Amino acid sequence: MKFSNHWKVAAASVLLACGSAVAEKPNVVFVITDDQGMGDLGCTGNPYLKTPNLDKFHDGAIRFTNYHVGTTCAPSRSMIMSGRHCNRVNVYHTINGRSILFEDEVTLADVFAQNGYVNAMYGKWHLGDNYPYRPEDRGFHEVVRHGAGGIGQGPDYWWNDYFDDTYWHNGELQKYEGYCTDVFFGEALKFIETNKDKPFFCYLSLNAPHSPYNLPKEYYDMYQGGKFEELHPRLRRFYGMISNIDDNFKQLEAKLDELGLTENTILIFTTDNGTSAGRSTWNAGLKGSKGSQYDGGHRVPFFIQWPKGKLTGGKDLDQLVAAYDLLPTFVDLLDLNFEPKKPLDGKSLKPLLTQENPAWENRMLYIDTQREQNLIKYKKYAVMDDTWRLVDGKNLYNISEDLGQNKNVFDQHPEVAKRLAEGYEKWWQSFLDDGVAERYAYIKVGSPYENPTKIHAHDQIVGRYNDSWHQNGASEGAQSTGKWKIEFVEDGEYSIALRRFPRESGLAINATFPGQEPRIELDKTATGSVKDDFTEAMLYVANISKTQKIKEGQDEVVFKGKIPAGKYDLEAQLIDSGNRVHSAYYVYIEKL
Repeated sequence: MKFSNHWKVAAASVLLACGSAVAEKPNVVFVITDDQGMGDLGCTGNPYLKTPNLDKFHDGAIRFTNYHVGTTCAPSRSMIMSGRHCNRVNVYHTINGRSILFEDEVTLADVFAQNGYVNAMYGKWHLGDNYPYRPEDRGFHEVVRHGAGGIGQGPDYWWNDYFDDTYWHNGELQKYEGYCTDVFFGEALKFIETNKDKPFFCYLSLNAPHSPYNLPKEYYDMYQGGKFEELHPRLRRFYGMISNIDDNFKQLEAKLDELGLTENTILIFTTDNGTSAGRSTWNAGLKGSKGSQYDGGHRVPFFIQWPKGKLTGGKDLDQLVAAYDLLPTFVDLLDLNFEPKKPLDGKSLKPLLTQENPAWENRMLYIDTQREQNLIKYKKYAVMDDTWRLVDGKNLYNISEDLGQNKNVFDQHPEVAKRLAEGYEKWWQSFLDDGVAERYAYIKVGSPYENPTKIHAHDQIVGRYNDSWHQNGASEGAQSTGKWKIEFVEDGEYSIALRRFPRESGLAINATFPGQEPRIELDKTATGSVKDDFTEAMLYVANISKTQKIKEGQDEVVFKGKIPAGKYDLEAQLIDSGNRVHSAYYVYIEKL
């Protein structure tokens, strides 16, 4: 493995410097789906799902059967990108400013860019929607993405619903035609064809099959009648979304074949956490689902093929591995230049992939479900090694004999429980030693890279509660209290506009409107406005502490002032006629 002290190098410069040597590097196409668990594939035994193309890929792939991610989506993505545990990098929630990957973390895309790759990201990023946390700020050269952790969530474009949506293309809004999964795969295929003569990293990070389970009618119809009638309607939608992914995966493989790229392309299929809708039917024998500290919450499929690298043939690897192992694995497997600025939690899986009987330690790995404003010790956790699972410090399972974690043998093996518990204490102390508990990811405003900056209640540091993280929260007038962590990068005159609805909606603060018209493809329509009595707006940040009355028909309340460069807590509130406080759902900050 080679190392370099300079990791942020423009891909174009590296290509010129390295010439033909770079072209020999394999391409990497990384497909990750959302909320699809171990049992949500035909090849893992699901008796209902139709996934013939992924089943075929599975049959010819190297398969990690004991691969673990976070229990929810953003934490998993942060570990893949950083090679470090999610608790260490500020991504242990999916909202509340705790799904923003610290600026000083080096990403997998940064590493690829340094080594001459051109990088693209499509779909769900969920590691920050503002500068300097967007994928285009983190090593990706081509980006098409929705906002936040799902289409229709607060930071996303107003009333996107999976069909004919508006997404961010390299930081600019652009309208697309078609179903979201089809759009993201389609854009990826264009990128692959455009860059077929260069080494590329294509990160296809899907929002499907995440709720609200919207899908094209043809896939809805695939799971109607016969044995499917015994399934909950929502589960049938969920399965239809997976079948759509399966068809798109076939098109991806066909494009690689057509361009002659299959032989030297590393193709990966995996998912980001345990199942959401699928837990009531087939869960591949695992206990728990999305959000669970039991294996069903974080043990997911991972299939990899690379014909030129001899990673084919259909083989199971049963060693305990994790999402944060992937970055060091790519560095080692592809001989990439990389000098870690911080200690990695992961280790290279190259010996497992390339050696017949590698020496491999019995590792101790850790996973937890925080989903809180701050890290909380002993919160829904599991300590794992090859044989054992210690869950919440009091439940011990021999996973080699009890895959479903049904028999607690804590009392029979106190020495094992003690060893795993001691490992947890050391692991937790490492976060305290890193000082992560006191750190926040500050959104930077007033820079030439994003001006104006639109922020949303999704990313506020919550005071008491946050029911406003979704667009439906704005529609319904949901209450929340909190503040944003903002860094003004330059002294200057700033305009700060408080809104209930985003500018693209064209709606006034006290507008009322019906929800979207339902259609067969939609599982849940966006809600209509039900609150129309906001009377005042208040802003507190730096040297500004002001209140303004809200006038009839007003769409935003604008405050202006000179703000010195620095880091500040920003509070922006809409106050109703009952004197109830609601954090502003949208805030636009612009350096004038």
